[in-house]
Amino acid sequence: MENGFGGDAYLTMPGLLFALSMALLILVLPRKYALAPVFALMCYMTLGERLMIGGLNFTMIRILLVFGWIRLICRKEIRSFKFNGIDAALLCWVVSRAVLHNVLWQNGQEFQNSLGGAYDEVGMYFLFRFLVRDINDIKHAIRIFAIFMVPVGILMVNEKLTGHNVFAAFGGVHETTVAREGSLRCQGPFLHPILAGTFGAVAFPFFVGLYREGGKNRWFAVAGMLAALAVVVTCASSGPVLACTCGILGLCLWSMRKYMKKLLWGIVFTLCFLQLTMKAPVWFLMAKMDVFSGSTGFHRALLIDQALHNINDWWLCGTKETKSWGGHLEDVTNQYINEGVYGGLLTMALYIRLVARCFKGVGSSVRILQRESKRTAFYIWALGAALFAHAITFLSVSYFDQNSVNFYLLMAMISTATSAALLVKKQPKEHTVQAAQTVPRWDEVPTLAG
Repeated sequence: MENGFGGDAYLTMPGLLFALSMALLILVLPRKYALAPVFALMCYMTLGERLMIGGLNFTMIRILLVFGWIRLICRKEIRSFKFNGIDAALLCWVVSRAVLHNVLWQNGQEFQNSLGGAYDEVGMYFLFRFLVRDINDIKHAIRIFAIFMVPVGILMVNEKLTGHNVFAAFGGVHETTVAREGSLRCQGPFLHPILAGTFGAVAFPFFVGLYREGGKNRWFAVAGMLAALAVVVTCASSGPVLACTCGILGLCLWSMRKYMKKLLWGIVFTLCFLQLTMKAPVWFLMAKMDVFSGSTGFHRALLIDQALHNINDWWLCGTKETKSWGGHLEDVTNQYINEGVYGGLLTMALYIRLVARCFKGVGSSVRILQRESKRTAFYIWALGAALFAHAITFLSVSYFDQNSVNFYLLMAMISTATSAALLVKKQPKEHTVQAAQTVPRWDEVPTLAG
């Protein structure tokens, strides 16, 4: 077995025991705590720990996913289930991604890779959908997330102070922290400092929403917020700082929620005006958004520019390489463009549609729930702020580590909140918002098809 940076497999005894313990816990814990093992592996286990089974790459989170679905089946937690619009959008994206990628490559290795991606996307998303059934479940999941976030923040501060990454014991990450322009760029259990910071940035709005719940929730929320900010700062990367700022901006827009359409149109017209008046395309504004010295905003702007100039290379089924686009552009640091490179323009469009459906779900949920409880409505708005942070981050990074799991969780929570809000809308007035707080039967949840 070789190290976590390459080779067939890497497995340590502590990593194996940790993963098996989490697998056992996901089988036996009550449903309200069943996500705790997922959070534990997401926060503490690097992707360096992995097994190769029949030529397939199984990280510890993928192995845990198997046990999660065993739990769902054995406990009969998979009930009569009606898809909503977000569920359908996710499946359309997954199918397009897998099919078009295989049309392009037509070889066994890429077929295995596409199966692995579909396994992660569908398996994780629907595991979260079945385990997180209502708004109370969402709040409980965020409380657990806050608890697991605290050690990540502490250990990354320790990494900043010592230059030593304790997560290197699991493989896949550097033991000695990498420095750039005199700043230590901490990465914790993540595959890159930017991805580490992104993890904290997109989680921050979760905890602000939890803080507004009051009571004991505030202790969890404050701990989670401090840990998330510690992760953002210690990574010493501009992207996560800007993502966190966008999440905070999204939270601040709560007071302007009635004017969101006008605000969005205003942004569109402003960008169009800048496009007409600037010498360079509007996306080159990214080149000026550097918080830390040594940041690479120009590279990200150039990637967008060259993707548009070379659209004939990838629009149909994607492309096998982007090196020919220009200097160092084989590193596709844009999630939207990465979807196009992987599966063509259709896959990119379906991915954008999936994100848009999630935003639509947040908006419709807030409109319904604010009539009965503004506190609950703000909590859903906070999920939208986290989604906004993800959406902006996608312009400067593509996910290839635990951040993907975090994104599937967010989409699943938004989907559940949307269905719960529609259930409230269908209830007589005397039932109010409590209908969304309790566990509904799946066959009572209205569909959002179309």
